[in-house]
Amino acid sequence: MNALRRLISLARSARDGTAQSVSVFLSDVGHGLLEVSHNTLALLGLVLVGGALFVLSHGELRQSIEVQTLGWLQARHEAHIEPAQALAEELSEPDAISRATASNPKDLNRQQAAVATWLSRRYRVAPEPISRLVQEAWSVGERAGLDPTLILAIMAVESSFNPFAQSPVGAQGLMQVMTKVHDDKYSQFGGVFAAFDPVTNLRVGVQVLKECISRGGSLEAGLRFYVGAANMTDDGGYAGKVLAEQSHLRMVAGGKAVSPTVTSVAVATSPSGNAAAVNGGAIVTTPVVAPAAPKADDAVVAEKVALLH
Repeated sequence: MNALRRLISLARSARDGTAQSVSVFLSDVGHGLLEVSHNTLALLGLVLVGGALFVLSHGELRQSIEVQTLGWLQARHEAHIEPAQALAEELSEPDAISRATASNPKDLNRQQAAVATWLSRRYRVAPEPISRLVQEAWSVGERAGLDPTLILAIMAVESSFNPFAQSPVGAQGLMQVMTKVHDDKYSQFGGVFAAFDPVTNLRVGVQVLKECISRGGSLEAGLRFYVGAANMTDDGGYAGKVLAEQSHLRMVAGGKAVSPTVTSVAVATSPSGNAAAVNGGAIVTTPVVAPAAPKADDAVVAEKVALLH
């Protein structure tokens, strides 16, 4: 029995001694690693300081290192931007500006600039393309014998200056010309796709408007022909809305202040269709955003096709 107790005591002593030895070993190893790390960091710091002092004391070496470092940084930068530059070069087209319908508003005269600025604010479109259309309206209007404000008013009522507008029945572009009906006019501009070129659409639209006024015998009657309501008792207020918008544009061109958010109630029109009487009609305005003009229905457009083809 005593021998067994001695054996158990010896085993416990051995276990405790082993645990203590392991603990001492791990502690020594940890202290050794910490000491080595401190010494290594200190040595590395000394090496860096010495290297820096050496480089600073040799101007040529310092310059060489700076050049190499800068080259490395530039190479990395170029590696990042090279794909973007390659795509930009692939898509570039220096002559694209020739396709843009735009003019510098500063190149317009006083009247034109006032009208362009007002239309830009009223219809929330950029002033540069509006300036180009205003210039074109003045130029074409003079050659066609039409008031440029009338041309601009029609564009405003027809499309709100959206060159890609299309009605359910096929009227297209700024002046909502029936492209299929007037394809012969577009042939002079390279084909019917020119309907979506703002300047071309304006020029064709002016030709159609001139023919309508000539056929109708008066401005109001011509507008009724233009919208396709020549033989109808009601044009949906179209002529009155165009003339009301033209009246605003005339006031703006004349230097008068007109709110860009004004809405025009259609002017009073005379039964005889006399243009002077139409332009003299009363205008009532309220400060709200102008609504889009209603388009003629299928029956009206069908009549327009028959009359103008």
